[in-house]
Amino acid sequence: MSKLIAILEDDAARILAMRQWLAMRYSMYEQVFFGEAAPLIEWLGDHVGETSLISLDHDLEPPLGSSPNYDSGTGRDVANFLAAQVPSCPIIIHSTNVPAALGMMFVLQDACWQVQKVLPYEDTLWIKEIWGPMVRQLIAE
Repeated sequence: MSKLIAILEDDAARILAMRQWLAMRYSMYEQVFFGEAAPLIEWLGDHVGETSLISLDHDLEPPLGSSPNYDSGTGRDVANFLAAQVPSCPIIIHSTNVPAALGMMFVLQDACWQVQKVLPYEDTLWIKEIWGPMVRQLIAE
């Protein structure tokens, strides 16, 4: 069984809350976080088949100190990449950008990926209340 969880998230508070939740319940899984789309796409090119769960944000901020025109990509870039791959694990889309999240969801569903969507709320409370239980459900399936 695969023991990798890949997450696209650029917000430090969300990353910390996700790491803490996963460490308490899924310490046997390696957590791999990416703040930009391109490095995650490159990583997935080698690891998608051994990944147990993918969680994707849509909107990504450029890293601190990057040039004003720097592009971190979006979760849609990753969704488009995954849509061309053989479905191998469940995906959670976690984004406050509802139209973009729905677009990601549709492109992945059309490619036969198992996809769930979470709408973040109240800083990181949603991670404990909604995202975490969804992770538990999807990994158990």
